[in-house]
Order: sequence, then C-alpha cells, then structure tokens
Amino acid sequence: MGAVDLQPGQYFVGDARQRVRTILGSCVSITLWHARYRVGAMSHFLLPHRAAVQQGGPLDARYGQDALRLMLQRLLSEYGVSPRECEAKVFGGGDMFPLRELDGGNSVGRRNGEAAQQMLLAHGITVRSESLFGKGYRQIYFDIGSGDVWVRLATPPGARDTRPGGMP
Repeated sequence: MGAVDLQPGQYFVGDARQRVRTILGSCVSITLWHARYRVGAMSHFLLPHRAAVQQGGPLDARYGQDALRLMLQRLLSEYGVSPRECEAKVFGGGDMFPLRELDGGNSVGRRNGEAAQQMLLAHGITVRSESLFGKGYRQIYFDIGSGDVWVRLATPPGARDTRPGGMP
C-alpha cells in the first residue's frame, strides 16, 4: 500500500492501494471518494481562486477552483466517475494567528473553507463530513480504500479553541 505526502498546491487521484496525508493550516483539503470503485482524490489548496488578472492559462492546484476541476477531470477520465457519484469531506481553514485580530473574522482560512463548501454545492457533490476553521493546524490521513479520513487538530501554544465542542 502506497503512502503519498501531499504538499501545498498539489492534488492526488488514486485507487484503493493508496493513502494520502498532509498537514493543513489555513489551507484546505477536499477529499472525494467513490464507494463502489474505491477511488478517490485529495487536494491541498492555498487560496480559493485566482485573482482576475491571473485568469486563463493551465489549471493550478494552488487554487481551490482549479484543484477541484483537476480532481474531477482525472476521476472522470481515468475511472469514469462523475462528480455527483462522489462524496466529499472538507478539512482545514484554521486560524494560524489566533492572537491577531486584524482581518475582522474574514481570514484566508475562513475564505478557503467557505469557498470549498460553495464549490462542492455548485457541483452537486454531497459533503459527508467536515472539520473546518478553529485555531491551529490539522494533520489529515485519507485511506482511499475505505474512504476513511483521520484528522488530528493541534492548537498553537497559548491559544484555546472556543468553538462549542472544540478541542482545547
């Protein structure tokens, strides 16, 4: 069974033989999984979309819109899987600087997480679970064979997660 380390700005598409892992701060990962074929995909994007002046050119997985399109294209071309046949899980969007309140609650992590939710809704993909926002970073481990995703949330020293049910 192969383990793949996903870096920021990358995505991966594979089958039941693979497991994918990454570490997320304000970045977001979308996992897509097809239960019958036991194939899936995972992204690690930094920003929700390109600036208007950057539109055009090849798709770039650093951006959520592009990463999702790349994953969906490969799932369709390599495995014959359409978007509506997948289930999604969404992770990340953490506040890496919880002691700084400079952005009025509209951090890049929050924008990334909200964009992921909207993109999946627009494609008609069911979101089965999510672990978004809060303070700190997450370690993600996706087993494509089972569709299971394990998440470990770690808060920065001195910061406490104040979400209801949040982890200290």
